[in-house]
Amino acid sequence: MTKKRIIGIGETVFDIIFKDDQPQRAVPGGSTFNSIVSLGRAGVPCAIVTETGDDHISDIICRFLCDNGVSTEYVCRHENTKSHISLAFLDKNNDAQYIFHKDHASVTLDGKMPVIGQDDIVLFGSFFAINPVIRPVVGSLLRSARQAGAWLYYDINFRKNHIADLPDVMSNIEENMNLSDVVRGSMEDFGFLYGLHDGEEIYKRVSPLCDKLILTDGANSIRVYTPEGHETFPVEKVETVSTVGAGDNFNAGYIYAVIQGLQDEASRIQMAQLWSQDVCRQIGNNISDELVARLKQ
Repeated sequence: MTKKRIIGIGETVFDIIFKDDQPQRAVPGGSTFNSIVSLGRAGVPCAIVTETGDDHISDIICRFLCDNGVSTEYVCRHENTKSHISLAFLDKNNDAQYIFHKDHASVTLDGKMPVIGQDDIVLFGSFFAINPVIRPVVGSLLRSARQAGAWLYYDINFRKNHIADLPDVMSNIEENMNLSDVVRGSMEDFGFLYGLHDGEEIYKRVSPLCDKLILTDGANSIRVYTPEGHETFPVEKVETVSTVGAGDNFNAGYIYAVIQGLQDEASRIQMAQLWSQDVCRQIGNNISDELVARLKQ
């Protein structure tokens, strides 16, 4: 597959990462944001559709994007608003528990939007992709991308704190699946959405909307479902320093494998795990300089 650029659609936050209740690092983040920055670091042409405030944090975010090769052309910076903050507390297993300081109702997308073509890849997900407040803009952008022949990758990434919103956003979730070439979701996601915890049952529910599903389940095996059946891939164990950004970089690694022309799922999942594991070995949201150097050899 020859694709010329990747467009990410997602929220931007400023992550402050804690260990033993002490701050360890502060870095711009967000699910799609993390993926796009890692792809930019790997030399892939990227841009992100997102929004921030007009404060010092927003300056840091935009500099960070530029420094990592990501276009800020579609970053909406809103006057008289504060950028979103995320506090990530690492437990004894280095898994993160989050506290978010943001107001989803105040999110707006009123800046310049990209014209997406058939050679583009669109990566999107999380609540930003289903938020009713900005759905008219996001939905229109996704439908235009689908009509243009772009390749769409949707990471559901539905968090427990939004369960009360399900009646208002389920139609958006299912439209996102229907517009996508690949849906990636966790067992936890589908437990929240449908009360399902069996891979075959989940695929039966998803397949009328999107016939390719990547199902992850923490440290358990990864399953890839298509109409031809499903393949199972073991999750390689790794000594973790932080799991912040692990899933986001799984997505980025998978897309990178697609861009590199890797056709078989084993190679794509291997690349996805390589990127995810690299991020888990450090406190940060993006792939390391060492992995970037390896990729560019």
